[in-house]
Amino acid sequence: MKMIVPLFALALATLTTPGVAADEGSAAVAELGQLNGIALACKQPALVSRARNAVVTTAPKTRDIGEVFENATNAAYLEQGKSQATCPDGATLANRMAATEKRLQAAFPKP
Repeated sequence: MKMIVPLFALALATLTTPGVAADEGSAAVAELGQLNGIALACKQPALVSRARNAVVTTAPKTRDIGEVFENATNAAYLEQGKSQATCPDGATLANRMAATEKRLQAAFPKP
């Protein structure tokens, strides 16, 4: 329940960010940012690198995409520390990340 409010706020922020279409691509970038923030807070450096690399290698290199990722990362990191939420195990976080990476790849297919 504690995660619903920040996720809702993140979704609203994504929808109201100027220049960023509220599409599947930006939603996937935001979700990867959220997972990145959790991985940072939970000291999972391999997953932090994986999330960042997925965005860098798949999504368009625009300021808007970078801001969506950064804002989602910051919000999730702060929420994880503020709520003292239990960290998910590495396998669970990796599985969530893999599913989001597939959504990101579908949204931004390679030419």
